[in-house]
Amino acid sequence: MTHCPSDNIGFNTGNDILILHEIRHALKKLLETDEPTTIDLRAIPMAPGEEERIESMLGEGEISAKLNALGPSTIIETQIAGVWLVTHYNVEDEILGKFIEITRAPSLIASQDEDIERGLTRLAEQLSE
Repeated sequence: MTHCPSDNIGFNTGNDILILHEIRHALKKLLETDEPTTIDLRAIPMAPGEEERIESMLGEGEISAKLNALGPSTIIETQIAGVWLVTHYNVEDEILGKFIEITRAPSLIASQDEDIERGLTRLAEQLSE
């Protein structure tokens, strides 16, 4: 029996398993070359439940962060070290983007040079007062 995408009962693209294999290869690449990988979950067609299966397989780790810059974003470490779930929302709390980042630390939480320079200036000013 063939299922079409509009028939949610029993439909499975298999992309959930493919993404998990891609994560495995990306982790190996991270260890070997220190090169990060980002997977855009919204750019991959998935049947209902597949995204949830990916998240369930990855689990939730000990670190989570919430940012409020141009709308809220959450960064959640998974139980797999080096694998992070990053979700961006609009002001209505609708998901704008959802990514799996395979990296030592997501770039979104890394301090940018401009921010560090402003912090350095602020600290220098406070010390000179």
